[in-house]
Amino acid sequence: MGLVEVKSRIGAACKKSGRDPSSVTLIAVSKSRPAEKIQLLLDQGQRVFGENRVQEAAEKFHALRQKYPDIELHLIGRLQTNKVREAVGIFDVIETVDRIRLAEELGREMKKQNRHLPCLIQVNTGDEKQKGGVAPKDLAALLHFCTKQAQLGIEGLMCIPPIHESPDLHFALLHKLAQELSLNGLSMGMSADFATAIRYGATHVRIGSAIFDIKEN
Repeated sequence: MGLVEVKSRIGAACKKSGRDPSSVTLIAVSKSRPAEKIQLLLDQGQRVFGENRVQEAAEKFHALRQKYPDIELHLIGRLQTNKVREAVGIFDVIETVDRIRLAEELGREMKKQNRHLPCLIQVNTGDEKQKGGVAPKDLAALLHFCTKQAQLGIEGLMCIPPIHESPDLHFALLHKLAQELSLNGLSMGMSADFATAIRYGATHVRIGSAIFDIKEN
């Protein structure tokens, strides 16, 4: 599909939902993509990227940031507590806060590095044991801990719906939870379902394959 067409489809989805296209941020998911492919998107003006692994992000983006200091890097993979120090130093947004111990470590490390990064809480809307994310029933308690105890700046919620289920119910649930907790940010929607996510209020869509997997003639 490519970057230009993805942006066009985001705009069309926003128009259909009566939204301003500037209200949706495109996160280009660059996990497992080589720096050369990322460079092509940078040349086209893309600046917001998502990575799953701390070490991979450090290796690829150190040099790229020398040339493009306005890159905004989101951590969209599960974060282990032993990687918190590196993550706080590398990323600009942490989207996968999902447990109290991680929130504690992030709060401590952000104070140490004087880098107070915006965060999102990942919600396991499908109750999938193999995925990260807090259960919806435990979300309010985790949010309270994050903001009052760990002093994290929680700006919204993130989810990854089960692959074999319709995403509509999961996006609707995340939107409802965000409204109940007075949170504005909603990171949801990927290559196959970002238009649906926009209909349910996504403020960030995480798109990888639709941008990167372009057949070359």
